[in-house]
This record gives sequence, C-alpha cells and structure tokens, in this order.
Amino acid sequence: MEYTQLGRTGLKVSRLVLGTMNFGPQTDEATSHAIMDTALDAGLNFFDTANVYGWAENKGRTESIIGSWFAKGDGRRDRTVLATKVYGNMGPDGEAWPNHDKLSALNIRRAVEASLKRLGTDYIDVYQFHHVDRATPFEEIWQAVDVLIQQGKVLYAGSSNFPGYKIAQANETAARRGSVGLVSEQCLYNLFERRAEMEVIPAAQEYGLGVIPWSPLHGGLLGGVLKKETEGKRRTEGRAAATLADPVVRAQLQAYEDLLDKHGLAPGEAALAWLLTRPGVTGPIVGPRTPEQLAGALRALEVELSEEVLAGLDEIFPGPGPSPEAFAW
Repeated sequence: MEYTQLGRTGLKVSRLVLGTMNFGPQTDEATSHAIMDTALDAGLNFFDTANVYGWAENKGRTESIIGSWFAKGDGRRDRTVLATKVYGNMGPDGEAWPNHDKLSALNIRRAVEASLKRLGTDYIDVYQFHHVDRATPFEEIWQAVDVLIQQGKVLYAGSSNFPGYKIAQANETAARRGSVGLVSEQCLYNLFERRAEMEVIPAAQEYGLGVIPWSPLHGGLLGGVLKKETEGKRRTEGRAAATLADPVVRAQLQAYEDLLDKHGLAPGEAALAWLLTRPGVTGPIVGPRTPEQLAGALRALEVELSEEVLAGLDEIFPGPGPSPEAFAW
C-alpha cells in the first residue's frame, strides 16, 4: 500500500479511502466487518463515513457498525484514520427537528457526541462538514471546532461538496482566528465529471487541502457498464439509466471501454488509477458492497496508465480547462 500526507498535515493516509455508505443499507454487519478487516490487512487505513449513513429510519447505523468493529480490538481503532461527517438532520425518531442539522455550534457539539458514542471511540481523526451551511458564519463553526480540538475529540476538520470560494472563505476565517482550518475536501470527481478541476481542486491545492474524490466510477458508469449490460450482468437503473439514455453519453462510454479493452485494462480499475494520477488528489473513495468489489478496487493501485491511454482518456472525457481561462480569454 502506498501512503501520502493528507493535504498540508503530517497525517499519513492510504491512496485509497474505504467508503462505508453501503454498510447497513446494502451490506450486513458481518460482511461489513469482513470488508474492513480485508481493507486494514491490505494497508488501507483511511475509512470514511457520515452520521446520516444508514438513511431513512436507520440514520447512524453505519457508524454503529464501524463501532462494533472497533470493539473487536486487536488495534483496529489505532490503525485506522477515521473520518465522519456532520450536516444532515439527525432529529429524534427520524424527524427533521430544529437545531439537529447543519453547522451551528449547538448541532456540531451534539453531533460529535452522538457520533463518538456510535463509533465507540473517544476521538475522530477528520471531522468533515458534509455540505455548506449558508446560514452559519465560519466564525461560529471554527469556534465550535476549536473547542473540540482542544478537548481532543476532533483532530482535523475537512469539507465535503464545498465550492472553491467556500474553501477560501473557510480557511481565511480560520487563519484570522489562528485556527488550522480545513485540511481536506471531499468532492464529486471522476473522468465523467471533471468540473472540480476548474475551481475546487485549485482552491484545495492553494490552501493545502487533500482532495478525496467520491463516486470515482460515477455510479458505475465507468465500471464497464455497457459490456455488463450486453452480457446481462448489470441492470442499470436510477441516475445511471437516465444518463445512458443519452446517445452522446453512450458513444463516449463505448469509446472509453474500447480504448481500455485495446490496452487490456479493466474499466473500473483504470478509472481509479486515473484519479491517482491527478494533481492534488489524496485518494478516491471506494464503496464496496462485497469483499470481491474491494479486491477489484485494490488492484487499481497496481495499474499504470501509459501516456497513450491518458491522452485517449482526455480526448474522450475532456476536462473544463483551468480557471479563469476556461470561461475567459
């Protein structure tokens, strides 16, 4: 396993991040534990979750599954860099109760304590803001986070789904307070969706944030979906099905799969390997539902993409170009 620093910090994390969103809703507790054991045995030490994972009436379920895994001992917690998130409503009995969501000092305090209890730990390595909160000033947010850092309950703060200007605003406010500020940004970024290259990733690099891409296969579209569809191995639905209905997209994906087939590369592994070549990227989040899917993701660490393949991918999925040149002279 290859490791890198998380942004400007001294924290060493694996180049792949284990996403746990499927733990509970789609993957039972025993299988979830097996996936985490396999990941840790492979050296994958960076685990990502959120307080709302579990969804609907089971919000918090995913954190509880991780907590029961930590409770097995054998150094599991000490070897894991744990990231969770705050923002979504965690009101009692699943109700959208006031002050049980977003980033007020009250909710941050309440949410941290609840996450710590579910996770069965006394600290969170990276506490991430799951979305921007337009109603709460960053002065209030950092006041709450600084207290948690002083108490040892949180070590670092990160963001998720922030635009570039909010990354700048957050860290300029933190600098004025003498706070560390954001050290990571978790954003939607993959071959198919490259808009983060215009503002978000440059802002993250400027302020020393590690970039953690989510949905690296864009809902499965970059995992060889056309071949699987032809072979009857996958039935597309939801966002993926709607996207595939576009003939231009189908043509893109066909060119993508043909290019990788020509070079003997598996689409899903190549999509992950491409992200590992991108400037500023710490590591993409992989969200396996089964141990077999995790094994496939780990193979991406061994994939080397030639200049010919990289050029071909850029031709099929061109990025937006740098800012401001992408929208100016």
